[in-house]
Amino acid sequence: MTNIRIAVQKSGRLHEESLQILQDCGISVDNGKDQLKAFSRNFPLEVFYLRNGDIPQYLRDGVVDLAIIGENVLIEKGVDIPIALRLGFSKCRVSLAIPKDRPYQEIKDMEGMRIATSYPNTVKQYFEKLGMQPDIHLINGSVEIAPNIGLADAICDIVSSGSTLFKNNLKEVAVMLNSEAVLAVSPEISSERRVLLEKLQFRMAAVLKGRSAKYILMNVPNEKIDQIIDILPGMRSPTVLPLAAPGWSSLHTVIEKNSFWEVIDSLKANGAEGLLVVPIEKMVL
Repeated sequence: MTNIRIAVQKSGRLHEESLQILQDCGISVDNGKDQLKAFSRNFPLEVFYLRNGDIPQYLRDGVVDLAIIGENVLIEKGVDIPIALRLGFSKCRVSLAIPKDRPYQEIKDMEGMRIATSYPNTVKQYFEKLGMQPDIHLINGSVEIAPNIGLADAICDIVSSGSTLFKNNLKEVAVMLNSEAVLAVSPEISSERRVLLEKLQFRMAAVLKGRSAKYILMNVPNEKIDQIIDILPGMRSPTVLPLAAPGWSSLHTVIEKNSFWEVIDSLKANGAEGLLVVPIEKMVL
């Protein structure tokens, strides 16, 4: 049987989350220590553990069919590689930062600055759109120390919490792009393996939809059911079941996680009681 080949980051922030989403999709991976390749026991899948920066070329050459990779890496090294699904985790931004004591009003203030980065293409494209010519110093590794040792005046790097910038006495002055993990597809993927991609993508979409929502149950006075339903932004229409207590019903629905607390406050204010919130493992639409 043909296996579909997926690349994940060998180590780093994306590694664990990549394996977790495969596990949540019901895919068991025989993952031994220091392996470069592993197999699934219950899905026709091979996992390749690769260096993050090497993954776009492996996709381009058809050595792997898929990859879970940061969108920022594709923008830097693989703009020609299609994205099948945005995965919503490992969110970060690629930003410009300068020493805290350096004056800054606008991006034009960076004219003539030496910029240390491991994202030279991203920096070049960003500044060219602004009609500026950046002075780029390519660094692989700890970019944030470059201004402190006199190697550069500014940096461009990934920012998550901003704590690394703070520790190195830097301030973020411009966000060049926002990034998250994506499922990227090789342009060379075969039609046979594309069938497996569709199955995997279906599972991942169900997992991601479940992660983004909460299932809630609540007790509602019958005379307020219509009022409560008007508040709910959930799937189609909620389920309403009569309770043993006269004049009351149990109402079940799904709420998006991002608007959860605002909706809960409105439900309570309009008479809902005994709210029970249940996490959703997967949601198949």
